[in-house]
Amino acid sequence: MNILLVKLSSLGDVVHALPVVQDIRAAWPEARIDWVVEKSFAPLLARCPGLNRVIACEIRRWRKSPLAAVTRQQWNAFKADLRQTPYDAVIDLQGLTKSALVARLARLSPHGKRYALANQTDGSGYEAPTRWVADVAIRVEARTPAVQRSRELAAQALGHSFAPLPDFGLNRPLAQAGRAQPAIESIANARCVVFVHGTSRADKEWPLDYWIALGRRFNAAGWQVALAHGNAKELATSQAMAQALNLQSPEAAIVWPLLPLDALTDALARCGGVIGVDSGVSHIAVALDLPHVQLYNFDTAWRTGPASAGRQVSVFGQPAPSVEAVWQAWLGCLAAPVSEAAHAIQTPGAT
Repeated sequence: MNILLVKLSSLGDVVHALPVVQDIRAAWPEARIDWVVEKSFAPLLARCPGLNRVIACEIRRWRKSPLAAVTRQQWNAFKADLRQTPYDAVIDLQGLTKSALVARLARLSPHGKRYALANQTDGSGYEAPTRWVADVAIRVEARTPAVQRSRELAAQALGHSFAPLPDFGLNRPLAQAGRAQPAIESIANARCVVFVHGTSRADKEWPLDYWIALGRRFNAAGWQVALAHGNAKELATSQAMAQALNLQSPEAAIVWPLLPLDALTDALARCGGVIGVDSGVSHIAVALDLPHVQLYNFDTAWRTGPASAGRQVSVFGQPAPSVEAVWQAWLGCLAAPVSEAAHAIQTPGAT
């Protein structure tokens, strides 16, 4: 059986859909699963076991200059790549016009069908063309968390059940010999806790002085703070945090270099845990099953926050969670038992 998954963006949404691959592999071991995704997120999928092919597109960029010769050339190449395989099931996990277009362009086998959402769920984007294109539109309960929504859609489309806890699959490739890069080893280790402060929305940010106060608590407990960034603004924030923390000790904080997505994932996986706002990188920490506290200024953690209790928790507060609440949540994460899927993590004496 040939199956095509369509989930183009954004990073957090792609991460939330990852368990679908492992669900399908468990139910249909012989299935060949392809996935269409924006090119910038393809490196993440490349480390997901069970995928046969990652088909990259750049729809976000192509829409900015649709009539340019290079756009037409790349669009035609993408369509040819997409239509290499006839699919028995094309599953639109996104529910937007752009994903519906991709699903429509895909080639079906003689008895193949296209599946998509029939309705919007609370807090998610949804556009009507997704159900117009589908041969089968599947209804999901309105108040369904993002990870569960994708899993339910695929399960109803293919007729399988799935395990209660999601398996994102990202931790498995780390066991391959020689995967870790020397540069990653020099900046990431089990004594680091990563602060993921960057987000595309300013109203999701946590105050800078809160980050610094939290960092000092980690430093006092024997942790080094690692600071990730994805653009110039985030780099400036990371540098400001490091400057404040390193006043007390020159190795209290380290600013990571700008890392490509696959290297960033490897670096996160080597660390002792993550504190992060609601962002794609923070959701990768969840997928890696790291000790993790996710910060919410809005009561939306039910939809995008970590589903597991114990090692991974969300903390909600208005106008923002307090430093004390985040610290106590972190201590709770460390005290929680390690799941079978988790890495063996050597943590410093942080309790």
